[in-house]
Amino acid sequence: MLSKALSRTLRTATFAAAGAITLALASTGMAHAEPIHNVVLVHGAYADGSSWSEVIPRLQKAGLHVTAVQNPLTSLADDVEATRRILAQQDGPTVLVAHSWGGMVISQAGVDPKVAALVYVAARAPDAGEDYGALAARFPTPPASAGLVKSPDGFAQLNEQAFVHDFAGDLDPARAEALYAVQQRVAVTLFSGRTTDAAWHSKPSWYAVSANDRTISPELQRFMAKRMGATTIELPASHVSLISHPDEITALILKAAGK
Repeated sequence: MLSKALSRTLRTATFAAAGAITLALASTGMAHAEPIHNVVLVHGAYADGSSWSEVIPRLQKAGLHVTAVQNPLTSLADDVEATRRILAQQDGPTVLVAHSWGGMVISQAGVDPKVAALVYVAARAPDAGEDYGALAARFPTPPASAGLVKSPDGFAQLNEQAFVHDFAGDLDPARAEALYAVQQRVAVTLFSGRTTDAAWHSKPSWYAVSANDRTISPELQRFMAKRMGATTIELPASHVSLISHPDEITALILKAAGK
């Protein structure tokens, strides 16, 4: 029979080894995953958190805890920090969702250990350090870009024609006009930011392509979705599919959450 001292030593070693294995499994994504009940939504340029107003109640009805980030749109770093503050408030695994410019933000912030999945909605999905402008230049130029108006104070916005017809072209004109009236201005230097991380390399990803998009080329969206190996859907939508096709976008987010 083993002595009591030796037995205690063996039990201690066994517990230590088990702990090491658990940590190793967690680090490789093999540990048992907790259920996902949090969703964080990141808006794009020329918009704010209310752009998710059609999706939020649908997700809440499905039993998810939902928070929309309010990006300042002053720099990539500022927007990433705003998203990280919201992620810090989540109490467990979270699906991080982005529209448009917000894809830059979640590609950077998505390395947070609380983020279990990423969802891109007609969104930018750069690789780490990639010049997104140079990437976009390889694809057809979307019409909305011609409507960008810069002001002397260092901010910019879309003019009415570009916003109503190119940005939100599949919405009722009155709804598009209301969104135009509240569009959030962006710093003219905003789009020069580059990510240092690309969370989609290590996190499962989903992508909703807008086939009728006139703000980000659909061909570019398809390229980014394929490159990241994302589970992809394609919608007959303008750039704002989160407003014009909220049922489909909600369904995609629920799939990412394992619902």
